Amino acid sequence: MFARKCAHIIILPFILAVLVLWLGLECGCIILKVLGLLLLVFGVLLLVFFRDPERPIAEGVCAVADGRIREVSEVGQHIMVSTFMNVHNVHVNRMPLDGRIVSIQRKRGGFKPAFSDKAAENSRVITEVETSVGAVKVVQIAGVFAYRIVPYIAEGQTLKKGDRIGIIRFGSRVDVFLPRDKVEVRVKTGQKVLAGSTAIARLGGAAE
Repeated sequence: MFARKCAHIIILPFILAVLVLWLGLECGCIILKVLGLLLLVFGVLLLVFFRDPERPIAEGVCAVADGRIREVSEVGQHIMVSTFMNVHNVHVNRMPLDGRIVSIQRKRGGFKPAFSDKAAENSRVITEVETSVGAVKVVQIAGVFAYRIVPYIAEGQTLKKGDRIGIIRFGSRVDVFLPRDKVEVRVKTGQKVLAGSTAIARLGGAAE
């Protein structure tokens, strides 16, 4: 399965590869043949990059993104769990809990490296969710090479835990803010997580 709203990005290099290879074979041009093969390889890499596999959904609060936990910290009345997505990770993000989408805000900003603290002011999409444990916020953050953050959801929608909420094309970091008094974080800095399948927190006495 492949990520939604990315088909045109995946298909284009294959179309170009066929055209360039055909031209190269017709005129016997080695340069065009090599270019066609490179475009073909690039298309295969895009297929891998934009994969979106089905996964079992974890108990408790599930990871929003694939990657490594870059930070776990207290921010006011919330605990922030920040995940850095590398180029080889799946870049489709998921709901951490059942909930209703209260608001989706797109903020313009810079393109600092996603692993740095300054990346919090990068271009980003902020999704606020009403859940059984209170307000939860998911912040999808662009990085240096991020092309675009593409939400799959709309305000007012009610979604299940693990449902897909969007993709960051070619990037890079997702921060989730959970009510500090309602959850117990189960991950630590440097740990690898899978969106949907890894439990990042246990619900502290609240119903799932």
